[in-house]
Amino acid sequence: MVAFYEQLEKILETGKGDSKVMAVTVLTGNLFGEKALVYANQLLWTSKEDAFFARYITQLEQAACSGVCIVGGERLYFELVQKEKQIVICGGGHVSLPLIRMGRMIGCEVTVLEDRQEFAARAEQAGASHVICAPFKEGLAHICGDPGTFFVIVTRGHQYDAICLEQIVKKPHAYIGMIGSKNRTAAVRAAVKKTGAPADAVDRVYAPIGLSIGAQTPEEIAVAIIAQIISVKNSGKETGGYPKAIRQAILSETGGKVSGDCQKVLATIISRSGSAPRGVGTKMLVRADGTCIGTLGGGVAEARIRGEALDMLQSGSAKHAALCQVDLTAAVAQADGMICGGSLEVLLEVV
Repeated sequence: MVAFYEQLEKILETGKGDSKVMAVTVLTGNLFGEKALVYANQLLWTSKEDAFFARYITQLEQAACSGVCIVGGERLYFELVQKEKQIVICGGGHVSLPLIRMGRMIGCEVTVLEDRQEFAARAEQAGASHVICAPFKEGLAHICGDPGTFFVIVTRGHQYDAICLEQIVKKPHAYIGMIGSKNRTAAVRAAVKKTGAPADAVDRVYAPIGLSIGAQTPEEIAVAIIAQIISVKNSGKETGGYPKAIRQAILSETGGKVSGDCQKVLATIISRSGSAPRGVGTKMLVRADGTCIGTLGGGVAEARIRGEALDMLQSGSAKHAALCQVDLTAAVAQADGMICGGSLEVLLEVV
């Protein structure tokens, strides 16, 4: 199944990860575990040459969102293929440094734009994925934006804020936030509207930026901003996608091999009920030595899933996919010392 992840990389590299490319996995019948990639009423790739995917291409394409549904009498899991979320920070001052660290902690690529060499160097040292040291207008010309881009404007002056905002509101984005008092941000909005920028996009800017938690220090302000970004990011119905760290581990460590220590199991939550700890689409990659990339929420539930994954690898089973049910209902949870209820259904796939 390594070929599936090679196709994912090609899709993301060509920019189709910004569009509605769906990964489809069969959960029942003779095709259990087989996969397809669907886009614009076309099959981009299938793991097995079979008429099923082609026969139901219209229904596959019409899947409105990620999750489990029935197509052609079979139970299928749909997941949107998308690029990693990225945070673009305009300004490399004191607030930016903790923002960089926290942005990386929540799994985002972080790009910093800064026109001063000294501050650009600090952003690099803080762990930014990319740093563009150039005038803001010039730097933003290199940022295309997409539905998964979160723009944060924290420059050193309102004139620079206006330059950034004028460029950013014209780009695809998930979020735009701008630091400053109500009066300052209102003045910047008004100035940008006069340039002919789309007024509706300007009005949607989060300004003053961040959740209202009384933040004062740069670190506290960064917490407020990241919390607001998380709130916006998790307000939609998107699933976890295929994290870059997991894709890279599968491709670099597996190298096309399907035996021995190279084998791994990808665990994906495909359905949940009650107060299960993580959402649909959350993934964890389990290596043969027991180490993992990612988490399904920790605790006893994750330990059980990890154990099932290791059993698949160590037993030499011919199965390349399996479903695992984890009961977190009150009685079972209490017996195991867990505080959450509900249940998880997890797809285990050998890669």
